[in-house]
Amino acid sequence: MPRQVPAVLRAADIMELFLEANDTLTAAEIVDRLELPRSTAHELLTTLVARRYLVRKAGEDTTYRLGPKLLELGSRYQQRLEFAAEADAVARSVAAQCGETVHVGVLDGLEVVYVSKIDSTHSVRLISEVGSRLPAHCTAVGKVLLAGLGQQDLNERLKRRKLVALTPHSITSRSTLLAQLKEIRADGVAHERSESNPDAGCVAAPVVDASGDRVAAMSISIPTSRHSDEAWSRWEKLVREGAAELSARLGAHL
Repeated sequence: MPRQVPAVLRAADIMELFLEANDTLTAAEIVDRLELPRSTAHELLTTLVARRYLVRKAGEDTTYRLGPKLLELGSRYQQRLEFAAEADAVARSVAAQCGETVHVGVLDGLEVVYVSKIDSTHSVRLISEVGSRLPAHCTAVGKVLLAGLGQQDLNERLKRRKLVALTPHSITSRSTLLAQLKEIRADGVAHERSESNPDAGCVAAPVVDASGDRVAAMSISIPTSRHSDEAWSRWEKLVREGAAELSARLGAHL
């Protein structure tokens, strides 16, 4: 088992005391309940106050309550839960219309992390799972999200990693990728054909939040055996509509 850091464990113990206590605890109560040396408790409490995880109660320097940083973290966690639920709902609707696999993914560095997946209704379907990662430049979801980055941010990310190939069709040239991202910015949609999986392709559109930031992308993934020009046109229309619906649910004004 990996080694755990004692100071972090003690800080967590202090904050978790408030799950069983009233709104406030004194320093003496914290020392007694956790059997901590006073000097150690003082250092931990001072640090937690400095980072806004705890607040000293006005007029009583030795009395503490939970701080606003925990509310910020809890709010962000709740937003994530709500986003995943909304993503699943919209992806399910899109999948019902096209019968193909629908993904929603977010960008992490130069990788795509899939946060939602609704399977195809066909017997031949793609194998993937929520939480899986792929190089962004090899996927339509990733290309849409890379296209939404500022030029400086994009350049910094591209400096950190070589463009690996997952299939013979994967982009490995930075200039080729940049040219394609320029087209995606103009079109508002990205395509990928056999670049991450030799037997599949996908089309993706961006998802934005209330501030207009590109926070995710939705894609429809299709085995190559079902590719056709007519089908691609239909999938592109559906994924644009699905991404717009999810954006609206996140508060975007489109």
